Amino acid sequence: MTSLKQIKAPIEQELKTFEVFFEEKLKSEVQLMNTILEYVYRTKGKQIRPVFVFLAAKILDDSNLSTQVAACSVELLHTATLIHDDVVDDSLERRGESSVKALWRDKIAVLVGDYVLARVLQLQIESEQYGFLSFISKAAQDMIEGEILQMKKAQNPDIDFETYYNVIYKKTASLIATCMAVGAASVTQDKTLIDKMYDIGKNAGMAFQIKDDIFDYQKNGSLGKPTGKDIEEKKVTLPLLYVLKNAGEGERQRIWAITQENDKNPQKINELIKLVNDRGGIDYATEKMNEYRDKAIAGLMNFPESDARNALVDLMKFITEREK
Repeated sequence: MTSLKQIKAPIEQELKTFEVFFEEKLKSEVQLMNTILEYVYRTKGKQIRPVFVFLAAKILDDSNLSTQVAACSVELLHTATLIHDDVVDDSLERRGESSVKALWRDKIAVLVGDYVLARVLQLQIESEQYGFLSFISKAAQDMIEGEILQMKKAQNPDIDFETYYNVIYKKTASLIATCMAVGAASVTQDKTLIDKMYDIGKNAGMAFQIKDDIFDYQKNGSLGKPTGKDIEEKKVTLPLLYVLKNAGEGERQRIWAITQENDKNPQKINELIKLVNDRGGIDYATEKMNEYRDKAIAGLMNFPESDARNALVDLMKFITEREK
């Protein structure tokens, strides 16, 4: 598997500029806010979303200040949603470190998330890049709707595949699709090209989220959260959904009862994880993940070969082969 460092090579200079740009846009005039935002910056993840932005732009043309604004906007939006998610999910950890919620409690965490969202809007105004607002605001709307939809359907044993795919599109894929779209929009006004990039990003994002859902049923916890976390949070994701739909009525009721228990019994969670593995839930989810990845790669093949296109193809593979 190509490493993330190798994937970033064609946009190495752009990413160096981005680091400075992004850190600057996180600053506040309030000292406590600055302290928290500095902590958020220090504990940041792989920043894959800006990589999508820069590579999408570079496939079409050289990136520019507009591309930096696009990359910073999506990463700020992503950062804000993670801070808010930890409050909603009552999570004390993020990427193996204490979450903002854990260190500064709910009220401050919500306000910090709100501040980062406000910085997204302010960035558009400061840079006069109003064209990105429709993409960014739609992505924010989708992510919120996805969370609400998941909360509603989590209590419903009749959740179906269509609903699941709609949830992960809104929660995750819409933002990665937006990354590709704004990357393209930063260097071209051709709506056809921008729409093509959005579709490629949507398929990549679907694969990305299914991979995250698979992690939860694997032997070792990944992504800074323990195995079985989705079960503890009563989230029905693709591996479990497949088993539910293929189980007999009695067994389906028993499985559903385990997912809805409030005591987070490790023995029952492990029983459910084993059942999902034994009944083909992981295999089915992996197959669907690879289908979305292959659609994304096929879309990229419509563009001329270049270092940026090759890196994006490798990124599509990386997000489905990663181990954390």
